[in-house]
Amino acid sequence: MVFIKVRDAEHLEEALKRFKRECEKNGILKEIKRRENYTPPSIKRKLKSQEAQRRMRRTKRKRF
Repeated sequence: MVFIKVRDAEHLEEALKRFKRECEKNGILKEIKRRENYTPPSIKRKLKSQEAQRRMRRTKRKRF
């Protein structure tokens, strides 16, 4: 849960901007987007495997 205290003489736009920044920092928006659509477990495994392969390729490139 993200809480933002509005400062004295602070415009609403500035407070909203700080709130959005905190939400982004805490990963709330990313979690909401992830939960919007249901992904079956088989696709989750496939994506996880692809991400692991991508990471392995990146680390191999950095070593040389």
